[in-house]
Amino acid sequence: MLSRVAADLYWLARYAERAENTARILDVASRLSSLPTNYGGTTNEWESAMISTGAETLFRERYDEANRRNVIDFLAFSPDNPSSIFSCLDVARRSARSVRTAITGEMWTAINDAWLELRHYSVDAMSPRQLAEFLAFVKEACLRFDGSAYRTMLRTDAHAFFRLGTFVERGDATARILDVKYHVLLPEGDTVGGGLDYFQWASLLRATSALTSYQWVFRDALRPWRVAELLTLRKELPRSIANCAENTLWYLDQLANDYGRQGPAQRAARAYHAGLANGTVDAIYREGLHEFLQRVIRENNALSVAIEAQYLR
Repeated sequence: MLSRVAADLYWLARYAERAENTARILDVASRLSSLPTNYGGTTNEWESAMISTGAETLFRERYDEANRRNVIDFLAFSPDNPSSIFSCLDVARRSARSVRTAITGEMWTAINDAWLELRHYSVDAMSPRQLAEFLAFVKEACLRFDGSAYRTMLRTDAHAFFRLGTFVERGDATARILDVKYHVLLPEGDTVGGGLDYFQWASLLRATSALTSYQWVFRDALRPWRVAELLTLRKELPRSIANCAENTLWYLDQLANDYGRQGPAQRAARAYHAGLANGTVDAIYREGLHEFLQRVIRENNALSVAIEAQYLR
């Protein structure tokens, strides 16, 4: 496969996944902002949502305040933000159009319909109910696109590059969401395990579609260390960091088998996966959850760089 085609497939998957993850981040911010004031404390959920995307510097250059309207505009509709839902679906659609022969008709229809529907929404018409409808549309559109790929793509190297993009992006997003909850959302002076803390952890699990999974795995009330374990080390959860690392390694091994050689990307993926497979939640807390997640983000980014250098240039 030409490196240009592989790169388009890889980034097509990454941007579609990023659009969905951004919608999930906005969803949890909206849920938290609607809590009664006796639960809400002094926290700024909208600022936390913006920080979790890693685009704080860019936001500060364009907006004076991290309020509801500005954050929704920046994360959902701003063409100046390369990670906004608008920008992600725009790039994904252009990438899909450039590799029409490598994807299926169902995939093209799903991403093209999502782009056309997106243009009917604007930040000026975003009541709480309309925002919920908009975010549901984005998540459903991205799930439809991902599902069409799962059901219709041939299991060739094209599919492997597409899935690599999905799992690299998903692992990064899970780490960022969990890190911001741990360090930003609980206001100074509030009690860990208190009412506000409970609702924040529950909203985070909803944002990662993991609330029911938590109840199945642990069958207990929400505990911060167990939420951290589920989202980092439990490979049964599709959005956990461990699951993403395992799948990334699997698809890189498939490419190595197809092409008859391994390289830096496989070695980086193996080291990344081994660190998670051999990890424990006690070890994570001894290191510090924030420090662990920052290391995960760095290793995931380094893995992405290795994939690009080996296959996509």
